Amino acid sequence: MILVKICGITNVEDALAAVEYGADFLGFVFAAESPRRAEPSTVQHIRRIVGGDVKTVGVFTDEADWVLKTIDECELDLAQLHGLQSEEFAQRIGAERVIRAVRVKGERTISNLEFFPNAAYYLLDSYREGQAGGTGESFDWELAIKAKSYAKPIILSGGLNPKNVSEAVTRVKPFAVDVASGVEVRPGVKDHNKMKEFIENAKRADAVA
Repeated sequence: MILVKICGITNVEDALAAVEYGADFLGFVFAAESPRRAEPSTVQHIRRIVGGDVKTVGVFTDEADWVLKTIDECELDLAQLHGLQSEEFAQRIGAERVIRAVRVKGERTISNLEFFPNAAYYLLDSYREGQAGGTGESFDWELAIKAKSYAKPIILSGGLNPKNVSEAVTRVKPFAVDVASGVEVRPGVKDHNKMKEFIENAKRADAVA
């Protein structure tokens, strides 16, 4: 069954709603420059109160000891490396806990996945100069289909929303779909109706695919 990651969570209310609607992953952005940056204390609180089997994901753009400390202090299940972090750094985290995010520009991006073996999942996002993620733009999904040949589960991101997620799931058949801006009122604040619709549409499309 398709899994759903709601990313850019910054508050308890959105986290609890996402879990209630059936989200499988909650994503917390720790990049200082992001409008969706989550406070570690908030993430720790959310981690204590969320129920079910939901997994928590920290999104990082740096390679530094504070990242490792945050992963431990917030008891994160996974670390999404959204930058140029080295394979050595991924090994320090543990490959089984790493989501390696790549911003897709074209065929060459997909061929470069072979240089990132220390990951449990590949997350494919849209490329925009100077922006690590949350662009609200999609990319050619045929490239995501080709990425599946690298034998790691693919998380599809970039420009997904309640209206196009069904087509994305049907065409790409990824391991999971990821959304941030597509279900927001504004950066860091979720529209609960859109979240619910997104999750329902993704799982319904997977059930009939």
